[in-house]
Amino acid sequence: MTNNNPIGLFDSGIGGTSIWTKIHHLLPNESTIYLADSKNAPYGQKSKEEIIELSIKNTEYLLNHNSKLIVVACNTATTNAIKELRAKYDVPFIGIEPALKPAVNNTKTQVIGILATKGTLNSELFNKAVELYQDTTIIEQIGYGLVHLIENGDMNSPEMFELLKSYLHPMIEANIDYLVLGCSHYPYLIPQIKKILPSHIKIIDSGEAVARQTQNILNNRVGFNTAENPFTEFHTNTSPSVLSEILNNEYPIQQKDF
Repeated sequence: MTNNNPIGLFDSGIGGTSIWTKIHHLLPNESTIYLADSKNAPYGQKSKEEIIELSIKNTEYLLNHNSKLIVVACNTATTNAIKELRAKYDVPFIGIEPALKPAVNNTKTQVIGILATKGTLNSELFNKAVELYQDTTIIEQIGYGLVHLIENGDMNSPEMFELLKSYLHPMIEANIDYLVLGCSHYPYLIPQIKKILPSHIKIIDSGEAVARQTQNILNNRVGFNTAENPFTEFHTNTSPSVLSEILNNEYPIQQKDF
């Protein structure tokens, strides 16, 4: 099955590029359009209604650019809005949920930690997932301030390190052996997190699973790109400097009003 239209992705900012990277690595022949809604970041502090409204705005933008499927590269948007998006549009949606299952299935201490936004941890979808794992202690921590620092390019700042220490030390004391990253921004903090966590604690994020699911949807429902010279576009509604930096200045960034 052939479909030469692009894959569309959106996030509340630059964090979803961690998902884009995994998809691009697995599916290098696919064209992609990435939408960074940094003007409205972070989504994690907004109401469900606001998150749905922003997700619809982003979806309409990507559909106007002929996206053949849409990856909601944002945990908060997935857990609060993907049900509404799937009901409203015919295009396939792939969402990102915190990868609790592999952590729960492999924990030896029966204690795992999750670092996520308020919007994700308070969502109905997340709480339904937690109910499935009554035998495991799940320590939830809202990552207040983390997305804001990442969006400002302060991933390696002393302030970031101190924040992470304050969030992770209680989990270490509680004897977690898995840390689930429940926000697509947070994989960019793994180097900092590894300086804090003991080496036996494993870190899980959803990027590779989302890439595999994207491949499955293309194969079974949508179709692969067969055209030569696939394109990659990054659109943002704020200054492109941090987005460009996180992509190692390898791609042009288009600043748009959306």
